[in-house]
Amino acid sequence: MEWQHLTTENQLAEAIRNSTQKPVLLFKHSTRCSISKTTLDRLERNWKTNDNQVIEPYFLDLLSYRPISNLIAENLNIEHESPQAIVLFNQKVVYHASHFDINYQQILASASAVATN
Repeated sequence: MEWQHLTTENQLAEAIRNSTQKPVLLFKHSTRCSISKTTLDRLERNWKTNDNQVIEPYFLDLLSYRPISNLIAENLNIEHESPQAIVLFNQKVVYHASHFDINYQQILASASAVATN
């Protein structure tokens, strides 16, 4: 899986802007949480190489970059959770889930649905 790592406010702004071109996945990960690790592993095991053509994945280590996580919650009007997956298209949230509700098929389905409309 070819993650773009979010480490700055400018990268977050760019990711949100990029969602006007194609869907964007923001994945918020806690390196100290076993649920987050399990969810990340499950997502990465299912991810196919060509999925990056459908959706652009961004990874946030929220323990190292908590201010970026706070900005995501503020800018997208979504309560912070961890782990958390958010799909954006045209700068709007089209899917979000947390913990074990994060589902690879639902992420791709939401991205495919908006990209073809």
